[in-house]
Amino acid sequence: MATNNGAGKTRHKMHVKKGDTVQVISGKDKTKVGKILLVLPDQGKVIVEGVNILTKHIKPQGEQAGRIDRKEAPIYSCKVMLYSEKRKQASRVGHSFTEAGKKVRVLKKTGETIDK
Repeated sequence: MATNNGAGKTRHKMHVKKGDTVQVISGKDKTKVGKILLVLPDQGKVIVEGVNILTKHIKPQGEQAGRIDRKEAPIYSCKVMLYSEKRKQASRVGHSFTEAGKKVRVLKKTGETIDK
């Protein structure tokens, strides 16, 4: 769901955060697992380590040698699911409350708590 924050920009509701381990569920990198490096809520995208690699060939200029740069490009957040390292399984996310009253994210398939 997208919300308008008054400045004309649309922010998308994100189900993942920076540092989460996720699995790609569609596209050319399907089944790859990686850590989220950056979240872009204005675009509804995330950058995942080792996923959607772009290659740029740079010509030599003067004394500088030519090189090949590789970097991760953003993918839509709807194409990733949270991943349980213990069970090696991707799952949807739900919410629950701890005894202290703090709201935490919980994996639906495994029951594992993500936020501490």
